Amino acid sequence: MSANEYMEQFSPHLFWDVRKEDIDLDAHAQYVIQRVLEYGLLGDWNLIKSYYGLPKIVETAKGLRSLEPRALAYIAAISKTPKEQFRCYTWKQLNPQPWNS
Repeated sequence: MSANEYMEQFSPHLFWDVRKEDIDLDAHAQYVIQRVLEYGLLGDWNLIKSYYGLPKIVETAKGLRSLEPRALAYIAAISKTPKEQFRCYTWKQLNPQPWNS
């Protein structure tokens, strides 16, 4: 399946703010993976898993500066990777928000 066919199969709400035709799955892998982890459905997860593979998804997620706690817990559990290895987890611990906001 080509990259364009993958893009057409993603849920419409994932990329509502950009044109799907402008997204290159290889050049914008970090953007696509973060969007699917945070806002995607199970079908979207299966699409990126079949396109990128779990090791690339995990390595990309480890470098993300921000990731929703639910998405972090999911990717850490499914890959059996400690949360401490993810940049978003350590960055959040180093920069606490006042009053937990």
